[in-house]
Amino acid sequence: MNSVFTAEKDILGMREAGRLASEVLDHVAPHVKAGITTGELDRICHEYMRDVQKTIPAPLNYQPPGYPPFPASICTSVNDVICHGIPGDKILKSGDVVNLDITVITPDGYYGDTSRMFMVGDVSVMAKRLTQITFECMWLGIAQVKPGATLGDIGHVIQTHAEKAGYSIVREYCGHGIGKVFHQDPQILHYGKPGTGEKLEVGMTFTIEPMINAGRREIRTMPDQWTVKTKDRSLSAQWEHTLLVTPTGVEVLTWSEGSNPPPDCVKNLSFRPASINT
Repeated sequence: MNSVFTAEKDILGMREAGRLASEVLDHVAPHVKAGITTGELDRICHEYMRDVQKTIPAPLNYQPPGYPPFPASICTSVNDVICHGIPGDKILKSGDVVNLDITVITPDGYYGDTSRMFMVGDVSVMAKRLTQITFECMWLGIAQVKPGATLGDIGHVIQTHAEKAGYSIVREYCGHGIGKVFHQDPQILHYGKPGTGEKLEVGMTFTIEPMINAGRREIRTMPDQWTVKTKDRSLSAQWEHTLLVTPTGVEVLTWSEGSNPPPDCVKNLSFRPASINT
């Protein structure tokens, strides 16, 4: 079942969920520096969600069929980890790049899902470029979102931009519908052909979250059954926003005061309602 909302209370609920998820990243951002462990970042986020926001961390004990329960409140994916990195004793060092993936559940049951890349200390030119191209990929995908556009339109523009830069698209994981369920249809592939796939309709809510590898696209899953790494040990990057299809285009729901501004390649995109302060 797709996530399609038409009632104003549901739109407001999703806006709140998206903002709160993004505000967790705002809160933890100053702590992402050399010397801290990924487990400590998880603790900081968990306490902020629980004690300040009164939200529930959706990943904690999340257990899809065939998986063990996820043992933490956020995902911390460092360097060659593509996604679902489990926080723990790993100490961040200068030169690392890390993706922090946050999903909150509001008291009213709405989910907000977002992630950002963080650079720790003195990061290589290669890591900076991969991170920037991946950021542009996400936003170019967002810019395709409007009623009547297709899922293939989103995937095509992301794939084209990444591959033009010499990078590869992870195929095994994709964006997803979200609402009062964590993961549901539609699946938002980050590759494809324009004009193909399901058409977007007003009220749909879903994520765009491209995972881009500096090397080949193949993956390997660690024995913990969650952590996914690049098979060739190359760097990987990811950004994510939760979106709403509006009558005139797109609204970025996971937006907050600390959100990274869109890149120049989509500088004219309107993605926030005029009635909401940006």
